[in-house]
Amino acid sequence: MTSSDSDPRTPMPVEACADLQMEPAEMLELANRAAELLVERIQNLPSQEAWDGEFKQGLEKELMRDPPEHGRPAREVLDAVAGSILPYTLRLDHPRCFGFVPSASTWAGVVADFLAAGYNANTITWLVASGPSQLELVVIDWIRRWVGYPRTAGGLLTSGGSAAAVDAFVAARERAGHPERATVYMSDQSHSAQVRAARIIGVRPEHVRRVASDGHFRLDLAELARAVADDREAGLSPVAVCANAGAGSTGAIDSLEEMADYCEDEDIWLHVDAAYGGFAVLTEKGRSLLQGVEHADSIGLDAHKWLFQPYEAGCLLVKDAATLEDAFAVPHDMLQDTVWGANHPNFADRGLQHSRSFRALKIWFSVQTYGLSAFRRAVSLGMALAGRAERYIRESPLLEILTPASLGIVCFRVNARDAGVDEPSVDGINREVLARLFWDDRAFISSTNLKGTFSLRMCIVNHTTTWDDVRETLEAIERFGTEALDQALRGE
Repeated sequence: MTSSDSDPRTPMPVEACADLQMEPAEMLELANRAAELLVERIQNLPSQEAWDGEFKQGLEKELMRDPPEHGRPAREVLDAVAGSILPYTLRLDHPRCFGFVPSASTWAGVVADFLAAGYNANTITWLVASGPSQLELVVIDWIRRWVGYPRTAGGLLTSGGSAAAVDAFVAARERAGHPERATVYMSDQSHSAQVRAARIIGVRPEHVRRVASDGHFRLDLAELARAVADDREAGLSPVAVCANAGAGSTGAIDSLEEMADYCEDEDIWLHVDAAYGGFAVLTEKGRSLLQGVEHADSIGLDAHKWLFQPYEAGCLLVKDAATLEDAFAVPHDMLQDTVWGANHPNFADRGLQHSRSFRALKIWFSVQTYGLSAFRRAVSLGMALAGRAERYIRESPLLEILTPASLGIVCFRVNARDAGVDEPSVDGINREVLARLFWDDRAFISSTNLKGTFSLRMCIVNHTTTWDDVRETLEAIERFGTEALDQALRGE
């Protein structure tokens, strides 16, 4: 340390560091160009393929370089991003992206995220972000009313269903008294995020129970009751049951009302994983399908799925808001000044995050811009297209339905058994069809395993998707399926 560094009287520069700043004209030029690129992308998206990618070696050659000591023009950097990085993705908002769970965000949501990033609000506490905190309360209350929760309910916005499950299971564990030998129960159709969440809160892997599902891929209640009874007899402590409100593979919905009654009788926390299907409650059909979700102790939903928001926009609701603060509120000397006013909630006391982005803005901005009726129509469209796809598959002489349309998902395969092809070869034919669609068609679908059966899977939740997009994708599958079947019969 030099003498000048140790002397507090040494004069220091009084001007701000200009190295990380731009002139207003340059800022506007850069932002305008970024907006132009995004609008061009949206306009050109239907004519492009739903997926593009590159091998690691190719991307490393392009991108694995030392950071520059001196910068270069921002426009040049932006062009590099648009040309060399962003194109190599699964285009989740493509109208023919039917794989996994697509995400087609509204432009209003994109602009709101830009504003939230620019204002750099941290929704950690009321003192730090009272306006954004209040807006999050508004959005949480909207979702509370949509699912039918009472006024005692509350929650917070999260990065997604994974974080929502962790927060929910922490609350469940604490309400159960943090038992040493805790167990958590879920369907064999539950998302891996639920398994991971149980492990994160300290449940031993061998105590995470994957309960068998029935012929409709719904959790078998008799098997659940048997597992809980056996564990109690063995001295274990059941703390939570996880139900599916739209299982990832099939869209299956567990028997929510019966599970809620059972969990209430057994004094076990019921968490509903509605990350994919939860916002179907905006529609009359969806409310009927998800009847009973309002009896759960907690619900996880993802607005970046069927509420058409940019990532990340998850949500956790709990029937009793106090259960979250009981689990997460921890005094902190450095944050003591944030306890400001009576009855002002601090979202850091409701979940695992302290630093939190302003996620509520995009949801609020989008609903205010388009109106709730537009979202209802968009959700209904996905269910209607999935139902029509099921009818097409049932009428096809080549395709075979494996699960009926549930919410926006339908599972099926090329039926080669009638042609005398054995079951392992049927799987091989369908894998070939999936690969051909992946490489040779604009559309993208994914697969799943239905109790040992390889299945093609379409998830239709994009508000820009039309019946032509679905029909032409199914026609391509039939075409590739016919070619693969002919090759198999010729022994090729």
